[in-house]
Amino acid sequence: MPNWKKIYPKSEDELDDLRDEVAEELDLDDDIQERGWENMTTREVGKIGGNMVKKMIKYTEKQMDEKNGLIGGGEENEKGKE
Repeated sequence: MPNWKKIYPKSEDELDDLRDEVAEELDLDDDIQERGWENMTTREVGKIGGNMVKKMIKYTEKQMDEKNGLIGGGEENEKGKE
């Protein structure tokens, strides 16, 4: 992983799990085990990343739908109304 400050450090494990899940769905998990992440092509890694983003957007849209279009908890949205 790049060496930058993480906004939500606790999410790192969940993002790794999502990355592995997507790689498996794309049938790239065997290639990763054989060659390692450092030897994957840009196209392969981009495909994994793109599909991760799609899943995160879908998840967020579902959460927003369940909260009447709001993002996050009520606290953040209430502050904006003050």
